[in-house]
Amino acid sequence: MNGSPITLLTPAFFDRDPRRVARALLGKLLIRKIGRRRLVGRIVETEAYLGSGDDAAHSAAGKTARNAVLWGPPGYAYVYFIYGNYYCLNVSCLPDGVPGGVLFRALEPIEGIEEMAEARGIEIRNERDLPKISSGPGRMCEAFGVTRVRDNGKSLVSAKSDLQLADDRYRVRKVLVTKRVGITKSADEPLRFLIANNPFVSG
Repeated sequence: MNGSPITLLTPAFFDRDPRRVARALLGKLLIRKIGRRRLVGRIVETEAYLGSGDDAAHSAAGKTARNAVLWGPPGYAYVYFIYGNYYCLNVSCLPDGVPGGVLFRALEPIEGIEEMAEARGIEIRNERDLPKISSGPGRMCEAFGVTRVRDNGKSLVSAKSDLQLADDRYRVRKVLVTKRVGITKSADEPLRFLIANNPFVSG
């Protein structure tokens, strides 16, 4: 972190088009509080999902018990299980009652690196191993202990939450925009945002 004061993001930050949120989240921090300890990662890659008009979005088929968080107030965690072996973390966007969200695809580990590596079950021998911790949505969720039971529906903008999104005024110099990856519907939409030349973005 750069020494600047860390401030929680607000619901208003997420109460707008997911494309704007996805870009603006680059460089922000994901923080997991564990007692007096914490895990911190810098967001380096995101994907926007536009709600009912986006065939790749979980909300495209309408509101269900599974995707209800995406329709709720902005700034809440939507967690789902995929491919039978890992979780994905999203944040709800747009006003209450309007679906939309942003998927977190990769983090740069900042604080609590040893704990993250242990949670991932990997050994970090040098800096080249660090991307193995949180490069990719499943890896980052495992590193931060994110699960649906633990975190789905949790506020990411509450001072009382153990999972938070914050700003330390880090400056992102260049953003790249590409099509989303790992999907088949609406796959060519330019809705993936990443920090250019960052070694922690997903492969």
